[in-house]
Amino acid sequence: MTTKYAALLRGINVSGHKRVPMPELRTVLGELGHTDIATHLQSGNAVFRSGDQDESALAAALEHALHERFGFSVDCIVRSGSYLAAVADACPFPAAELEGKQLHVTYLDRAMEADHLAGLAGLDASAYLPEAFELGDRCVYLYAPDGLGRSKLAAALARPQLTKGLTATTRNWNTVAKLVEMTRV
Repeated sequence: MTTKYAALLRGINVSGHKRVPMPELRTVLGELGHTDIATHLQSGNAVFRSGDQDESALAAALEHALHERFGFSVDCIVRSGSYLAAVADACPFPAAELEGKQLHVTYLDRAMEADHLAGLAGLDASAYLPEAFELGDRCVYLYAPDGLGRSKLAAALARPQLTKGLTATTRNWNTVAKLVEMTRV
């Protein structure tokens, strides 16, 4: 049995740094034995089918292969299509009423630990209104009405003391919805 997954690569193709062309990413995924491969945008979104059921092992294998191919490290998070759909369905904000640039999901490589949660509890969310965030299953939902680039809350959530030891990568709602569509079985 195979499962459809999305690979979310962190920090590639930004201002000419860590350049990973999407055709080469598709080649790397194929060389790893995956099938039904497609990419979305240039920002590190790929979907594929695999018989391996271990998301962490899939991510580690892709990270290793990318390092071998390009000579630099790329953090990857791999999630199943069913997980992506569940995250979209559980969105605490009215996604259908918002522009895609106003709503984001930060995917985490694992659940936040107690020290991360304590840091979030110490964050005065009211100081950032109308921006808001909510925790989900290995993710953080962020409502940023003026977009991510202008979001003071996004900057606060990305502080090292809140993200230490976590791999995190953010996608706007348009990309979230597209990846759900692309990973449907």
